[in-house]
Amino acid sequence: MPLIIDGTPSPTATDPTAHGPFRDEKEARRRVHHDADVVIIGAGIFGSAAAVALARQGRSVILLEKSLKMPDRIVGELLQPGGVQALRELGMEDCLEGIDAVPCHGYDVVYYGTGVRIPYPQNAADTGTKTPQGKGFHHGRFIQRLREKAMKEPNVTVVEAEAKELVRNGWTGQVLGVECQNKGEKDYYFGHITLVADGYASKFRKSNHPHVPQVRSKFFALELIDAELPMPGHGHVILSDGPPVLLYQIGSHETRALIDIPDGLPSASVKNGGVKNHLENVVLPSLPKCVQPSFEAAMRAGKLRSMPNSFLPPATNRTPGLVIAGDALNMRHPLTGGGMTVAFNDVVLLAELLHPKNVPTLSDQKAVLKQMRAFHWRRKNWAAVINILALALYALFAADDPNLKVLQLGCFRYFQRGGNCIDGPVGLLAGIIRQPLILFYHFFSVALYAIWIRVAEAPLLLKPWALITPTSSSLAVFDDLHIINSRSRHVTYHQYLRLPYRMTFDTLRMTTSSVF
Repeated sequence: MPLIIDGTPSPTATDPTAHGPFRDEKEARRRVHHDADVVIIGAGIFGSAAAVALARQGRSVILLEKSLKMPDRIVGELLQPGGVQALRELGMEDCLEGIDAVPCHGYDVVYYGTGVRIPYPQNAADTGTKTPQGKGFHHGRFIQRLREKAMKEPNVTVVEAEAKELVRNGWTGQVLGVECQNKGEKDYYFGHITLVADGYASKFRKSNHPHVPQVRSKFFALELIDAELPMPGHGHVILSDGPPVLLYQIGSHETRALIDIPDGLPSASVKNGGVKNHLENVVLPSLPKCVQPSFEAAMRAGKLRSMPNSFLPPATNRTPGLVIAGDALNMRHPLTGGGMTVAFNDVVLLAELLHPKNVPTLSDQKAVLKQMRAFHWRRKNWAAVINILALALYALFAADDPNLKVLQLGCFRYFQRGGNCIDGPVGLLAGIIRQPLILFYHFFSVALYAIWIRVAEAPLLLKPWALITPTSSSLAVFDDLHIINSRSRHVTYHQYLRLPYRMTFDTLRMTTSSVF
């Protein structure tokens, strides 16, 4: 039999085949008939939080998870201030307690050995007088706290079972529930809504989502012990000749190092010694001197793990009875650490839209689908901003063509100006500024500033040429960000002068197409 866990089960109700006593009729329906208002697939970040939020509105929830053992992942370890605020709105901020979580006060961007501090802005959002603060932690510990919170809810039954296939109405296509399996035993769970939140490798996405995840690189991870960081309590972005490297604390003694390795990176090829060669000869020399000893020790320990960096644009949920959410719905490059922030804010919005005052009964599929259309558009205030920022910053920071380094330099010099030049960008990244127009303003500002730097530093004879602005035809939008992220196409000097403009206009296109 599958492991079934309720909030505070009575001694006689621990057997899932028992017919009572139960706290109420809803519990009996969940445990005996496997029937609830909502069946959630995946007790991860989104699924656990959604179970708590919906249960507190009086909905009956069955939460399915393949394994309730503590997960061990290398991402989902940094929660931005906007995510902390969403967790607070859900009444779940205490899940950050007791897991050795480390406060994060902002970022330190290191560009060829020179660093600039980018603190989270105090006045970026209406959060009172307290400066916004993120949290770094071990992913597995945080997940277990979220699950414990769900298990304590009287309206939630947690079941350890593997979801295998959605159950549909053969005539209408409406999703009625899910077929599960545990230790070879087949079972079924039914709900008015089946919420799929089974993560980046979702098995239900292919047949229910119009887009396919795009993977252009992997993060290789090391866990540094007692690392000496240039700015403790900050995330670190290391920019050099290679792709970016991230460093952030996940515990009192542990620091996560994430090394981005794009597909086809020459220094990580098999003939050049593979990933080990890249770490030793490219990454290690680029790190701050104080970090290198702990990085070397982590390499010698040999506990190197990897995970694909995926991009997946969202889509409106249109199937009656089905809601796809979390990483199963929408992913962005983890460079900016925005995934959990998007997820928790999505839970807040979903709970609001499906509140009994808006949808009295979840069996009203027309009302639910109407709210899901609203969900798709209203989440853009934070999701589109974080998605675009992650994609564009990665395209910028991972660029390896020497001509494209002008954009990196312009961005770094922009940060060095301080004031609004850092408050705006980091406020957007942190999920506390949710205005796409502010994002566009800073993209244009960085582009123009990069051009100004290029003109100012160009030799005297080339200054008139550098002042030539692109014609309207040269402002044609690129497909995606391929020319910026390309590793084979030659970029001429004239194209190089136009790149800041093109990157900005391509970003505008993304806001109305794939990212939206």
